Amino acid sequence: MFVRYFRLGQFAIKGNNVLLKMSAGITSSRGLPHSLLARSRHIFLSHQRAPINLLSNNSLNKHASLSGGRGFTTKSRPYLLSSAGLDFRFSGTSFLVGLAGLGVLLYFTEDNTRRFVDNAALISSRVSIVVVTTTKCVYHYTRVLGAQYASEQDRELALKDCHKRCAKITMEAIVRNGGIYIKLGQHLSAMTYLFPPEWTQTMEPLQDRCPVSSIESINKMFLTDTGKDIKATFSEFDYVPLGSASLGQVHRAVLKDSGEAVAVKVQHPTLADFVPVDVFMTKWVFNAIDLFFPQYPLTWLSDELQSSIYVELDFTQEAHNAEKTAKYFEHTTSYTALRVPKIIMAKPRILIMEFLPGSRIDDLEYLDRHNISRSEVSSCLSHIFNNMIFTPDVGVHCDPHGGNLSIRAIANPHRGQHNFEIILYDHGLYRDIPTKLRYDYAHFWLALIDNDQEAMRYYAKQFAGVTDEQYPLLSAAITGRDFKNVTNVKTPRTADEIENMSSTVSSPTFLSDLMILLHQMPRIVLLIIKTNDLTRHLDECLQSSLGFMRTFMIMATYCARTVYEEQQNMLSNDDFKGHAWKKLWLEWAAWWSYRKRLLQLGFYDFTLTVKNLVGF
Repeated sequence: MFVRYFRLGQFAIKGNNVLLKMSAGITSSRGLPHSLLARSRHIFLSHQRAPINLLSNNSLNKHASLSGGRGFTTKSRPYLLSSAGLDFRFSGTSFLVGLAGLGVLLYFTEDNTRRFVDNAALISSRVSIVVVTTTKCVYHYTRVLGAQYASEQDRELALKDCHKRCAKITMEAIVRNGGIYIKLGQHLSAMTYLFPPEWTQTMEPLQDRCPVSSIESINKMFLTDTGKDIKATFSEFDYVPLGSASLGQVHRAVLKDSGEAVAVKVQHPTLADFVPVDVFMTKWVFNAIDLFFPQYPLTWLSDELQSSIYVELDFTQEAHNAEKTAKYFEHTTSYTALRVPKIIMAKPRILIMEFLPGSRIDDLEYLDRHNISRSEVSSCLSHIFNNMIFTPDVGVHCDPHGGNLSIRAIANPHRGQHNFEIILYDHGLYRDIPTKLRYDYAHFWLALIDNDQEAMRYYAKQFAGVTDEQYPLLSAAITGRDFKNVTNVKTPRTADEIENMSSTVSSPTFLSDLMILLHQMPRIVLLIIKTNDLTRHLDECLQSSLGFMRTFMIMATYCARTVYEEQQNMLSNDDFKGHAWKKLWLEWAAWWSYRKRLLQLGFYDFTLTVKNLVGF
């Protein structure tokens, strides 16, 4: 007789019998799907054209009674299901082999399947890196913080060593995973007011040296998002990126249509695939830190990342912010020297803008070679960021670090123009400061100028919600001074003061109190502190003897203007109807207070200018 043998997944068909080999655990004929039994009546044997009549439910029950009345047993014995000409065997091993074969086939023939498998493997790797790194850091800190030391100095040395060791472990994990982990590392490097120098200094390379994506993956993304590949869009395209950041990288290119040199910012193609799990894992890390070290709450860092990352992933939003900022600052170049690259094309993952290269803003050799005044650079930076903080509807750049700023010399500046431009990049995220917070923050700084501790304490509570016990800590964080010198902001920090602050920050008690404070205060206040810290850090890097003092005077001018604006708004409401003379008197008093403050600050600034001219 002609014999056929077919292997169909879990079923073996042989000859004229149909056998089913059941796995352990099936004890009833009801375990066999009714749909299979129903469909079996319509199966035909191809070479004989004879129907295969699998047993009905009644037949199965009858067969079960012949074998002891228990239906299917847990043994791996074959059971006869038909006498129509085939053997039907059910095999778990055959099923697994068939499933594996199907998986391999799909992997090599279906792009979506291959992408799913590859991403699943990468996600597993990324998660394991985070878990292992967190476990190591928790272990090291638990061991150091729980140990006994002969002296407080020994404890501080051990803690510094632990900071350095854990920072290096974390840095390695950040570089391996890339993506938003690098963005988190950049935040850590900028938080010199919060984290010990062992952490911030270790993370500094992340500001402008990040992993890059392959040109093949970028070209594929370009074709998907624009309908054209790179060669069809550009006559020139430098495959080596000018720089790489946490979310993307920038290439120099030349547009084929116009011949214009442009900067092409492209998102890392794999970023969107991993963002959800990366956000989840960062939240898990900070929750774990909160569990083991509740005195160091850092969950606000993951909350901030979660609230902003999806906005930053849309480059069309960055284009909108860049155009808005450029429009506001286009009439301020005489005192800001700010230049924002012009947007040419924007897609969610691709941004093309004018090519504006520059040097690092703290490159002193470049400044000196082009006769650029460090004091003027410092003043322009102060005007830029104080405009953002104190001017309504401008918005504050949310990522103000050194990697997003550059400076370039202008050979033949126009009259009244500086001989340099400050380029501001990466406009992915801006935040608006609420009006009342702006007013209270301005009052705080003016009270600090007047050395009015009671007013400082009051307005600190208003804009940051701090307690009396937390007030000294907030004042130190905002001014960048230790509390003994918090009102002495007109002079730069000394080396001894900086050393004293570094030692204080390394103290576990101080660090715990500061983290609790930052956990409680509004996120926008944290952004203001971060912006202040950037301008202060750049002032110190520029090494200008007058830069810091002039920066403070400029900020005080914006504060005075903001308070005057508040007073004008108060006098414009309906409370003064029928009290024209009283309103007129209050308006004059507000104006005179404002003018007097400007005269005071103007005289001090004039003194600084004279000192700068004569070389003091």
